[in-house]
Amino acid sequence: MNAAREDGRTIRRLLIGVALAFLTIFLFVPLAFVFVEALKKGLDVYVAAIVEPDAVAAIELTLLTAAIAVPLNLVFGVAAAWAIAKFQFPGKNILVTLIDLPFSVSPVIAGLIFVLIFGLQGWFGAWLVDHDMKVIFAVPGIVLATVFVTFPFVARELIPLMQAQGTDEEQAALTLGAGGWRMFWNVTVPNIRWGLLYGVLLCNARAMGEFGAVSVLSGHIRGLTNTMPLQVELLYNDPGQSSAAFAVASLLALLGFVTLAIKNFLEWRHSDALSAVRRA
Repeated sequence: MNAAREDGRTIRRLLIGVALAFLTIFLFVPLAFVFVEALKKGLDVYVAAIVEPDAVAAIELTLLTAAIAVPLNLVFGVAAAWAIAKFQFPGKNILVTLIDLPFSVSPVIAGLIFVLIFGLQGWFGAWLVDHDMKVIFAVPGIVLATVFVTFPFVARELIPLMQAQGTDEEQAALTLGAGGWRMFWNVTVPNIRWGLLYGVLLCNARAMGEFGAVSVLSGHIRGLTNTMPLQVELLYNDPGQSSAAFAVASLLALLGFVTLAIKNFLEWRHSDALSAVRRA
């Protein structure tokens, strides 16, 4: 018995050591390198790189894109998850497959598809030119690409949660005379609020960090269509601007840390709420 217990401790320590080594090599060291390089020339240079007009424009465009894409995916994700989890209808499996499509298609390929559709020689290119509208190499294309690569996150977070909850509470609310919207806001939303928040946070993190599809559609126009990831690439390829590239990259990493901190806080609040319910 003691030998088996000691073997279990040894295996556990070995697995923990392997996990920590993997995280150190592939996560902690690269992140530390980013911040060291960003601050290598001093805080003044770091701040100057962040407040430089092109960098500010990239930050604003990144936040604007996320501010548009996340609410759109929130609405789609809730509607899709509700339909899939609560109802039976023809084509349900096809809808589930389509939701997973951005996970299986390269973002670069997605960007090329949008170019073929909205580009000058694309299906709607002539119509867009006639109406003086731009999608490719403009903000609408960046938003469109970001919405595409991020729309599974909210739905995928909610579908298993809503399927596990079933439909008993909604049916009870309808039996007691509640209307559809009242049932949704008073019964469905409280039951899915934590999963909804997790999905929104993951969607926001991916929206701010998306590179492939946005790179194809943006045109890399300084101060106009460069998001933060594209600005990092542009600065890194510019001789003498590596510190500025790492400065913008560190800011993007900090945004990721904030997202992770909020997620952990919500998980903590959720666990406290569950504990309170069990005690009651």
